[in-house]
Amino acid sequence: MRTILRRLGFYLLAAFAALTLNFFLLRMLPGNPLAAALAKSTGQITPAQLEGLEKLYGIGTHQSLASQYLTYLGQLLHGNLGTSTAKSVPVTTLIGTDLPWTLGLVSVATAVAFILGTLIGVMAGWRRSGLLDALLPVSTFFQAVPYFILSFLLLLYVGYYGGLFPISNGYDTGRGSTVTEGWNLGFVGSVIDHGFLPAAAIALASIAGWIVGMRNMMITTMDEDYVLVAAAKGLPQWRVAAVAARNALLPSISNFALSISLVVTGSIVTEIVFSYPGLGSEISTAIQNTDYPVMQGIVIVVVFTVLAVNFLADLAYVALDPRARKEA
Repeated sequence: MRTILRRLGFYLLAAFAALTLNFFLLRMLPGNPLAAALAKSTGQITPAQLEGLEKLYGIGTHQSLASQYLTYLGQLLHGNLGTSTAKSVPVTTLIGTDLPWTLGLVSVATAVAFILGTLIGVMAGWRRSGLLDALLPVSTFFQAVPYFILSFLLLLYVGYYGGLFPISNGYDTGRGSTVTEGWNLGFVGSVIDHGFLPAAAIALASIAGWIVGMRNMMITTMDEDYVLVAAAKGLPQWRVAAVAARNALLPSISNFALSISLVVTGSIVTEIVFSYPGLGSEISTAIQNTDYPVMQGIVIVVVFTVLAVNFLADLAYVALDPRARKEA
């Protein structure tokens, strides 16, 4: 319990540091969000209307930076992320619409990459120099290619020229579409069809890390004394491999916590390439419009999501490794 509380304190401190940086860094950017919003308006605006807009968006209030910071923290405690200067809707509404798409895409792609990468790594380490070792150069190649290039290659050759999967949007929104949003087979099937290429890009870019890491740990663990003893007792080979895999899995769980932030970042880039509805497309639009509240809100959600996943991975590590509990 002491280990969990200590790590919880660390993540709370990291969350506070992220909130503080999120406030000050965005205010160092050039441009004025209200000016950007007004630049799109073709009508004349009166001084009274301008003052009302300043109050609405929380800018131009002549408060000191420290006062604005305290106001920002107070609003966050009440779940208020402000109002979009470009769309004039609460940021929480926008994020509530986009977040399920991103979470669905990242969770499916990460789960597929982790499970497949771990299984292939176990088999490759168990049967070293076998056929599965031939996958290492291929998977390493995909890992070395940046997310946006890999996404573009899949979009171009598999989606556009191959015509195997749709290349944009989260579901069929064409003129002749009969898809109705909701929990029905037509909508779910269309979502899976449109999400295949973005999910494949994320999974292909991250699976090599799991394969290489798990293979190397299996090779090291298979030479440990307790594994040799298990083999000497006459246990079936698959049970000997299972004993080794359980201990070899611990570093992969630790690496999972470290790599999740890269996967989330890659998913945002992938969403932009495929015009996939989610936080990536939303923050791309917010940057173009200098929409500070939306940028701040999305950064907060992404940071908190990454910290939460890291904390859960730490809990899993403590549960699986008795040495971690003993150190407490």
